[in-house]
Amino acid sequence: MIKSELIARLAEENPHLTQKDVERVVGVILDRMTESLEQGGRVELRGFGAFSVRSRPARNGRNPRTGEPVSVKAKHVPFFKSGKELRERLNADSE
Repeated sequence: MIKSELIARLAEENPHLTQKDVERVVGVILDRMTESLEQGGRVELRGFGAFSVRSRPARNGRNPRTGEPVSVKAKHVPFFKSGKELRERLNADSE
């Protein structure tokens, strides 16, 4: 599911809201989550999972085409850990 599909589905399920209102709400939620992660915080959605930021140190990599060594700068990357309820729902059919 992509953002536009989420907005369309929420608007369909909530006919009292306009598509613009739903789009604005989804945008604000995602913006606040991004801001929290930018500030080094953590975003936890109970039953779904938690988003956090992890640091990756600088390292030496390789150019896959030429095989030449390339230096890769240190960076911060988003990390998602699924919640227990989400894992259980995803694995309910396999039991």
